[in-house]
Amino acid sequence: MDKMTTVKARNNFSEVVNRVAYGKERIVVTRRGKGLAAVVPIEDLADLEKIENRLDAEKVRAAWKKQGRKKPKAWEKVKKELGLK
Repeated sequence: MDKMTTVKARNNFSEVVNRVAYGKERIVVTRRGKGLAAVVPIEDLADLEKIENRLDAEKVRAAWKKQGRKKPKAWEKVKKELGLK
């Protein structure tokens, strides 16, 4: 994983985007030697979001179980109970 200062990243933005998009590199943007942000391929972002969604679903299941619920209510049933269309 390459590191690049914010100044260098700003001055070479199109190069950074091309390296990430086409070269599948990950670049950490730094300020004063500390990581500030990361530029990653879109596929990596999609994978991260899938992982986050899976972790969120596990937390929801654990909360349901703690409340004694075995199955979530169907969305259609919730909408009807709330008077939504």
